[in-house]
Amino acid sequence: MKRSGSADLPLHYGYVPKWLAERMASLGLAITETILADYGKEEVLRRLADPFWFQSLGAVMGMDWHSSGITTSVMGALKRAINPHGASLGIYICGGKGKFSTETPAELARLAESTGLDGHELVHASKLSAKVDNTAVQDGFQLYTHNFIVSDTGQWTVVQQGMNPGSKTARRYHWHSANVQSFVEEPHTGVCGISQGDILNLTANEAGTTRQGILQITGEDPMQMVRDFQRLIMPNHHEVHAKDVDLKRLGSVLWVAHDRGINNFEELLALQGVGPRTLQSLTLVSEVIHGTPSRFRDPARFSFAHGGKDGHPFPVPVNVYDETISILQTAVQKAKIGNSDKAEAIQKLHEIAARAEKDFVPNDNFDALVQQERDESWKYSGNTVFGEAKPPQKPKSDQLSLF
Repeated sequence: MKRSGSADLPLHYGYVPKWLAERMASLGLAITETILADYGKEEVLRRLADPFWFQSLGAVMGMDWHSSGITTSVMGALKRAINPHGASLGIYICGGKGKFSTETPAELARLAESTGLDGHELVHASKLSAKVDNTAVQDGFQLYTHNFIVSDTGQWTVVQQGMNPGSKTARRYHWHSANVQSFVEEPHTGVCGISQGDILNLTANEAGTTRQGILQITGEDPMQMVRDFQRLIMPNHHEVHAKDVDLKRLGSVLWVAHDRGINNFEELLALQGVGPRTLQSLTLVSEVIHGTPSRFRDPARFSFAHGGKDGHPFPVPVNVYDETISILQTAVQKAKIGNSDKAEAIQKLHEIAARAEKDFVPNDNFDALVQQERDESWKYSGNTVFGEAKPPQKPKSDQLSLF
C-alpha cells in the first residue's frame, strides 16, 4: 500500500446543518453509484485516495471549499448513504471522527464475517496506517478522524486527519492499498498540509540508518519512509478569489450552462427543460464523476456548483441542489434498466465544457460574477448556517460571462 496524498487545511470549527447534511448524503450516493456503474469499485477507492479530487467532491457538495471540515463531513455523509447499500454496491465505510475512529477494528471484523474478507489483514492495515501518520511521521498533527473504505474485493483506501491546535491547521492523509508496497517505506499517496518546518519522519528513505539503530535497540521491524505523492495546501481565507480558480475551466462551464443553451447541443437533448443554473451545477458534478485527475487542481472551482454553507462563494442554492440530485438519481435509475440517455447527456456536459477551454480568454468579471450569484441566491432558496438569503435592493438579471 502507499500513501496517495495529503492536504493541509485551515482548522475550521462549526457544524453542518441538517438541511445540508441530508442533501450531501443523497448527492454523494448518486455520484458514487454513477462512478461505480461507469468505472467500477476500484475507481471509487482510487478517487477517494486523491486529495485533490476529495476536496473537489466536498466543494461540489456545498461544504466550505478550503476547510478541515470537508473531511469529516464528506466521509460522514458517504458512510450514512453508502453503508445501507453496501451489499449491492460492494463498498463499505468504517470508522469516523473521535470515538467512531476507535470502532474501526470492530466494524472491520463484522464486515469480514459477512463478506469473507480477511478481517485480520484489514484491521492490521487500518492500525498501521494510523500508527505511521500519528507516530512514525511526527509532524505535530495528532489524528482525530480515521475512515477505512473497503471494497468486497479486499481493496481499500484510508482517509484520516490530524489536528495541530497550535497552528490552527489540520492535515489529511490518504492511503491506497493498490499503491502500497510497504507500510513503512514511502506508503502515502498524498498528504495535504502547510510546511511548518522540519519534522521527524521515520518512514523516509533517508532514515534508514536511524531505523536500523531503532531495530538494534528494540528488536522491532525497521521503519521506512513515507513520501508525499500529492500535496494539497489550502489557504486560510474563506472567500473564493480569482487566483483560487482556473478561470478558463470555470468560464467554459458558464458558457455551456448560460450562453449556449442545451438546445444547441444534440448530445444534450435528454436534458432539455433543465434551467441554466442547474446546468451549471450539473456540469461541475459531471466533471467530478468523469474528469481526469489533472482537472482537480483548483478545488475552489467546484464551489460554483452549490456554493458553501458559510456563504462563500455564495449561499447554497437549495432548489438547484435538489434538482441536481433528482436529475442524477433519475439518470442512475434509468441506466440500471438499460436507458442510459440521461446519464450519457450528463457526461457530455463535462466533455463539451472541456472542449471549449482551448478557445477561452477569461476576463476580469470574477468578483462581479460572485456578487451576482449572491444577489440571485434568494431566487433558488439560498441558505447558509447564518440563515436564508434575502433579495438585494437592486437584483441583477443577466448572467455575466467569464470569457
